[in-house]
Amino acid sequence: MLDEIDRTIVRRLQQNARLSNRQLARELGVADSTCLARVAALQDRGVITGFHATVDLGEIGRGVQAHVSIKIRPQALPTASAFCDAVEGLPDVVAVYMVTGEADLIAYVAVSSTDELREFVLRLARRPEIADIRSSIIYLSRRADVIEPIEGS
Repeated sequence: MLDEIDRTIVRRLQQNARLSNRQLARELGVADSTCLARVAALQDRGVITGFHATVDLGEIGRGVQAHVSIKIRPQALPTASAFCDAVEGLPDVVAVYMVTGEADLIAYVAVSSTDELREFVLRLARRPEIADIRSSIIYLSRRADVIEPIEGS
């Protein structure tokens, strides 16, 4: 369960992961050592899983992003987790999700052009596990800067 200090730590580090321990402690009104111990405890509990830089994909040559929905052949479903791992390891894949519904997996990909997206889809479609594959180009994407914990968690 997260108390108010933990919630503030999580919120502030999502806003700015480069915030110094000293500055964070000042904002919380606690000793530097207390703040450091709290952050370490949140990491140990798996609440904080890392500190990352947010990158503009267009600025690194990956201006075309898409969701690629993948339906796996029924006989390949027992190996869906391994297939998910294989897709995650592809260089153009930003994230992969195992989902319910029409598709079994959705891969979030970032490539340099629609031609590159087409090549990605065609390469993936050659795999024997694939029953169906569809892509949707992302025109606009927004993400919340801070995801607040749910009360009671």
